[in-house]
Amino acid sequence: MTGYYDLILGLIPLSLIGVTAVLSVVGFSITSAVPLAAGIPVALIGHALFVNSPVDDTQSSSESGDSSSASFEPAD
Repeated sequence: MTGYYDLILGLIPLSLIGVTAVLSVVGFSITSAVPLAAGIPVALIGHALFVNSPVDDTQSSSESGDSSSASFEPAD
């Protein structure tokens, strides 16, 4: 099953190439179309990292049987 982050990884190059192609067809030069089009992949990456950030599936301490193994032990 395709997840959110799989779609983001696919959309990054597609949006960069697609928007660059559209801007170059409209009349922008390649040297100005690429930086303008790069804003969309940057926005996708920013959304994936900061708005919908990846989280680990961790168990809470009430679910784990041995809470002492998850506690901090200083190294002497």
